[in-house]
Amino acid sequence: MNAAVRIENLTVAYRRHPALHHISGCFEEGSLSAIVGPNGAGKSTLLGAIMQTVPVATGRAEVAPALRASLAYLPQRMDIDRSFPLSVLEVVLLGAWREAGIFGRFSRAMHARASQALAEVGLAGFEARLIGELSAGQFQRVMFARLLLQDARLILLDEPFNAVDERTTDDLLRLVRAWHAQGRTVIAVLHDMAQVQAHFPQAVLLARELLAWGPTAGVLAADHLARARRLALGWDEAAPDCTRPEAA
Repeated sequence: MNAAVRIENLTVAYRRHPALHHISGCFEEGSLSAIVGPNGAGKSTLLGAIMQTVPVATGRAEVAPALRASLAYLPQRMDIDRSFPLSVLEVVLLGAWREAGIFGRFSRAMHARASQALAEVGLAGFEARLIGELSAGQFQRVMFARLLLQDARLILLDEPFNAVDERTTDDLLRLVRAWHAQGRTVIAVLHDMAQVQAHFPQAVLLARELLAWGPTAGVLAADHLARARRLALGWDEAAPDCTRPEAA
């Protein structure tokens, strides 16, 4: 299979303290992968490196050229002011911004697709509802509807089921599995190990360094998880910057 995302000797540092140390690996096209690890392990940082939104000290995270224009990203925290009077339909239509162009000309076909996306996430008839009126679970369904409208081949999700109800999680997981069945590449940062084991065939275990990458059953082996916990307990926030030659 071809690589959708290739990670080569990646080190990312914040304020001269590395958040990821020399990570290498490959997300294959059409794979469904979870990134797991303790708090502060570098999970979201890895997605940021793929998106090129965080500073890379060494190495690279490279998206396959054919997928660079077909990438969708759902961050852990959305930069949308829910007190602003935006309708659900307006937010979903943002997923079609590449087609609409800089002047935001949304066609009837785009409106129809947005309504269909809302129906697929269980929000049929919510088009005119203001986003400030939605529950956390409903708002996350809106974000997934926006992803549907993007129709991306590579989808990055950062804690997509955090703080939403069980029914919403189940419905959105069905959508993730459908993307996988369609041959899309999905990479998700998750913390629920039972969820990962049940729904994600591939996994990456981080604790600022790479501990395991491959089929989920092997990655989540007890010894790997125990090592991740030990490393988390031993993190030294004042450690020297390993990206500088004199620290080598």
